[in-house]
Amino acid sequence: MDPAVCVLELLGLFFSLSAWLFSLTTTLMSQWLTLSTALLPTESYELGLWGTCVVQELGILECRPYDSLLGLPPDIRLARILMCATLATGFMGISFAIPGINLVNSCKGTETLREKRMLKMVGGVLCFTAGVMGLVPVSYVAHLTVLRFFDESVPDVVPRWEFGQALFWGWTASLLYIVAGSLLITSCICLQDVPCPLPESVPLRGGHASPELSPRRRTEYV
Repeated sequence: MDPAVCVLELLGLFFSLSAWLFSLTTTLMSQWLTLSTALLPTESYELGLWGTCVVQELGILECRPYDSLLGLPPDIRLARILMCATLATGFMGISFAIPGINLVNSCKGTETLREKRMLKMVGGVLCFTAGVMGLVPVSYVAHLTVLRFFDESVPDVVPRWEFGQALFWGWTASLLYIVAGSLLITSCICLQDVPCPLPESVPLRGGHASPELSPRRRTEYV
């Protein structure tokens, strides 16, 4: 096995696990959008996929979950659905990629090596798909936020929502997903159909002894 292929596999698996954790953090964070006003400098507001929060000056955080899914704004509802789909797709990609890593199990021949390559290819494609899927809700919410922030029809005294930390976490997760999928697919392309060497079998002492070492054979020479 080429050491470069093993490095690509391990890097792809590491990036895919990191991307899944980043996307999970993005989904659960309440800081998708933030709002602070000059009228209430001691309070700031946060908007997430699961509820809204009020952060006071002393660090007290009070959150209120949304009442229903259908009553949400279209962008938040779409972002919630797509982020959950991204988590499911990324988890499936990792589940396929782990058995396809050649360091997980020793292969017995070329057929098993091809099966591992197929599992790893499917895992890479799913991770790449999760990265593209995760870009859509984060970029869409950011696009709408920019349009609403520079909307000239709204008076300047009206406070506007701004980017939260969750958007940057989401962009990072999508980038890691795409890199992980590319590495896994590249390792499949570089992998050759070479069977893994098998260790030579060593006869057990407690089994059948060879004719040269049998007691009957030794008595014939005496």
